[in-house]
Amino acid sequence: YNLSKLGDSRYDRLPFSIRVLLESAVRNCDEFLVKRSDVESILNWKETQSQTVEVPFRPARVILQDFTGVPAVVDFAAMRDAVMKLGGDPEKINPVCPADLVIDHSIQVDFNRKSDSLQKNQDLEFDRNKERFQFLKWGSKAFRNMRIIPPGSGIVHQVNLEYLARVVFNYDGYFYPDSLVGTDSHTTMIDGLGVLGWGVGGIEAEAVMLGQPISMVLPEVVGYKLHGTPEKLITSTDIVLTVTKVITLTVFMHGEVCGVFRPGHHRQHVSRVRSHSCFLPCGRPEKLAYITKYLKAVAMFRDYNDVSQDPDFTQIVELDLSKVVPCCSGPKRPQDRIPVSDMKNDFETCLGAKQGFKGFQVPPECHSSVVPFQFSEREYTLSHGSVVIAAITSCTNTSNPSVMLGAGLLAKKAIECGLSVKPYIKTSLSPGSGVVTYYLKESGVMDYLSQLGFEVVGYGCMTCIGNSGPLPEPVVEAITKGDLVAAGVLSGNRNFEGRVHPNTRANYLASPPLVIAYALAGTVRIDFEKEPIAINSEGKEIFLRDIWPTREEIQAVERTFVIPSMFKEVYEKIEKVNNRWNSLDAPSDKLYTWDPKSTYIKSPPFFSGLTMTLQPPKSITNAYVLLNLGDSVTTDHISPAGNIARNSPAARYLTSRGLSPRDYNSYGSRRGNDAVMARGTFANIRLFNKFLNKQAPQTIHLPTGETLDVFDAAERYQQSGVPLLVLAGKEYGSGSSRDWAAKGPFLLGIKAVLAESYERIHRSNLVGMGVIPLEYLPGDTADSLGLTGRERYTIIIPEQLTPRMIVTVKLDTGKTFQVRMRFDTDVELAYFHHGGILNYMIRKMSEDAKDSTEKEQHV
Repeated sequence: YNLSKLGDSRYDRLPFSIRVLLESAVRNCDEFLVKRSDVESILNWKETQSQTVEVPFRPARVILQDFTGVPAVVDFAAMRDAVMKLGGDPEKINPVCPADLVIDHSIQVDFNRKSDSLQKNQDLEFDRNKERFQFLKWGSKAFRNMRIIPPGSGIVHQVNLEYLARVVFNYDGYFYPDSLVGTDSHTTMIDGLGVLGWGVGGIEAEAVMLGQPISMVLPEVVGYKLHGTPEKLITSTDIVLTVTKVITLTVFMHGEVCGVFRPGHHRQHVSRVRSHSCFLPCGRPEKLAYITKYLKAVAMFRDYNDVSQDPDFTQIVELDLSKVVPCCSGPKRPQDRIPVSDMKNDFETCLGAKQGFKGFQVPPECHSSVVPFQFSEREYTLSHGSVVIAAITSCTNTSNPSVMLGAGLLAKKAIECGLSVKPYIKTSLSPGSGVVTYYLKESGVMDYLSQLGFEVVGYGCMTCIGNSGPLPEPVVEAITKGDLVAAGVLSGNRNFEGRVHPNTRANYLASPPLVIAYALAGTVRIDFEKEPIAINSEGKEIFLRDIWPTREEIQAVERTFVIPSMFKEVYEKIEKVNNRWNSLDAPSDKLYTWDPKSTYIKSPPFFSGLTMTLQPPKSITNAYVLLNLGDSVTTDHISPAGNIARNSPAARYLTSRGLSPRDYNSYGSRRGNDAVMARGTFANIRLFNKFLNKQAPQTIHLPTGETLDVFDAAERYQQSGVPLLVLAGKEYGSGSSRDWAAKGPFLLGIKAVLAESYERIHRSNLVGMGVIPLEYLPGDTADSLGLTGRERYTIIIPEQLTPRMIVTVKLDTGKTFQVRMRFDTDVELAYFHHGGILNYMIRKMSEDAKDSTEKEQHV
């Protein structure tokens, strides 16, 4: 489809990401799902992008990871059952759009610091998750067009970058741009390869897999112009954390695209930026011939030396790379960047600050607390800021060879200086793909990493997703005894409260070399510029600058040892890399046989009682507020992915099914069981509920005044037939994409959320489940309106709805105010009328099958 033949001068000024949207619209234009007017709207982007114009987008493929992929396959299996009950053809529920699912979120750091840690962790992963893996293998057989990358292969984003991405599709005689939607908030990492990736909710991705376009508001495109040269000790992680903070605080509000450009510079290490798109065209060596030819033919090939090719942008933000300094991010949010030179002061300020994103509220007299403990027959001490987890964990920035080799070179210099890491610190190295291990070994730095305790423990997300495994018991006892704010340092990109480990209240994101540096220091309360990182056995003070590798050293090793043949060798056997997966038996029936005894896979109740008849929307009457929350409530607060606490409703349920605590596994691994996930909703120990004025996974059952676990309170309300509401502040649902953060509240009986603003993917997930996202009007907040959350709320829903319409809220106190319904498009309203996107698809598939049968009978 030759876009140049449009002969339209507007095309030449479009940002490159919008050209991809345009090509998709032209190629899929059928005057039904995609119309000629949609093509015109995209071509006219400069005039229409600020006018809330809705356009369809049919990506070339879908990508899933197993925490979001398992619920998707469960939903597909349940949808087949529902379609059959409604008289349709269950095999219509089948991916139309190619889908790849990478199993990467299951493995945990149970074993570390041993040469056999990798094998032990992989064995334990398989023992724990065999039932889930059998189900996924069934899905790979039952559904056409779905490929599953087995456990032990690497993380979804790195496998996507190194193997799954096409850059340009060469399919069925046609060339067209690679593009995708993905069910992870880091989906946009692929944009760094010049592939337009868009993060969506798992529920929305399922519809795309069934052939539906996603409906999106034509985005603004912000140009991010880089100039200057980074100082020689700066890593790509430092640049990313700087870019992230600037964009988070100054640019993005609702689903914009960021185009990164730099005159005269063909490549820049810029990773994904929150859940928005960061488009940075690059090449893929083994396919460059046809990629280059195609991109030139449709004017998508960018010559950075030709400034006349700079497209139009909504606005331009600039970053002088020479001003970037080494930094970390934390202690509770990824956007809270801290220069390394300020880390000590910042942490000590956080210790005494009021409980919040940057505060722990530790009394001043306790700031110097020291707790002795015994470990391996030696005495050590812990204090506030002591590092107890140091993880180079598979995540977006560790896909970059420069930072991984930088960590290895730093480890080499540390060993040569006689330094070591204290044995009680839980160190780990979980590469994003087998290629990383390959070049670390070939370059000779793997042995030095192992000597410092950074053994390869697995290929998966691990610590970043909360699968950090247990800490040594003496360490936990010391932390508990002193009520210490212990620290985790990880090269991940998520550090929200309660995610990394229950006993690390402070968690910092850092580059892989800095992870090792803080492990060597044993504390985050250090000023590396003024204080030695350690004193070696000869009594010599060793500073970080003494062992930090320069960019020139790293690049020399990278040029020598990171070579294309490594990638080819690793990925030729990617789908057969796990012998236990290869030998795993799985049923081949087209309908899944649900096992009522299973605690992992359960048929969800989302479609029970579903009929072909639509009901008109009803007002929400006399709803109670289940939770009164503040700003930046993350999907980790709403639907935790980590360990299942022994005193939680989920634990009580599993115990009632005959399981012992050692078999609980994690919330993430049990996403195929709605009974566990409903009980795990709002079960994060760091959830701050204004009703209680403290952190706890609890709330007040307002009719009785009792303090209950959130699930137990919701269950009481549901038994009384009472609808529920959640009050929240800014950025509700920020963090990782997580469909259970919408499914769980739906199962608790929550009909609507009233917030000041939403994270884009989470809002779409709420819409997909039929939960109404309500937004305060500008200037209004719960405080300004005098809301306590103890009122009863009635939301007037008219029969005739329009996108982003304003509706009235009435309180039992007699007060009324107005809010905006955040159904942003007509398609989203259609989903709401059907009770959610999956209900819509079931009815559509069943109706299509009925129409087809009637036509056959007529013939």
